[in-house]
Amino acid sequence: MGKFDFIEDYFKKADLLPAIVQEKDTGEVLMLAYMNRESMRKTFETGYTWFYSRSRQELWNKGATSGHVQKVVDIRGDCDKDTLLVIVEQTGAACHTGSHSCFFNRIWEEYNNG
Repeated sequence: MGKFDFIEDYFKKADLLPAIVQEKDTGEVLMLAYMNRESMRKTFETGYTWFYSRSRQELWNKGATSGHVQKVVDIRGDCDKDTLLVIVEQTGAACHTGSHSCFFNRIWEEYNNG
């Protein structure tokens, strides 16, 4: 049995898993991305987040060009083994827009005040 055999348990339903990224110190949800088998393995091997880009159809290491890296503190699977929660120490902004979190559009508030 190999060290990464457990990964297959998470890919029984699909080849891509949603990975919710949460900041360790604040509990803030920073982003949602997708992992395939290879990006999940690279995340475990390096201790930094790797994802699979659906639009570019390639692996990407979060922060490789910006320096806004995500050091993994913990990874948890949900009860159905089809979603991951990746708890990180975030350096810089998590969002490509420069925002700390990707979830800054307040649509519930906008709806209720509109």
